[in-house]
Amino acid sequence: MENTENTLIDKTFRDSNGNIVLGQMPNPPLILWIVASLLTLVLTTGKINTVLDFLANGALFTWAWMELFQGVNYFRRALGLAVLIGMIAYRIQ
Repeated sequence: MENTENTLIDKTFRDSNGNIVLGQMPNPPLILWIVASLLTLVLTTGKINTVLDFLANGALFTWAWMELFQGVNYFRRALGLAVLIGMIAYRIQ
């Protein structure tokens, strides 16, 4: 007999199909964040750096917001919240 009860562990790490999900293929905001962040390391000065930094932060914020409210499990939602808190803490230091 299979246990159909959703335990806290299941809700934390499993998606709606019952698969354990810790990481996923990057979605467009995460890809944009990676690319823009890498480009800021190459183009370190000027307006282009400012634009890339803005894009990187906006994309990461978007990704974190999406995870927080649409994440497939509690772990992914907590990850989104942690990234949002980390972004705020980094900016107000």
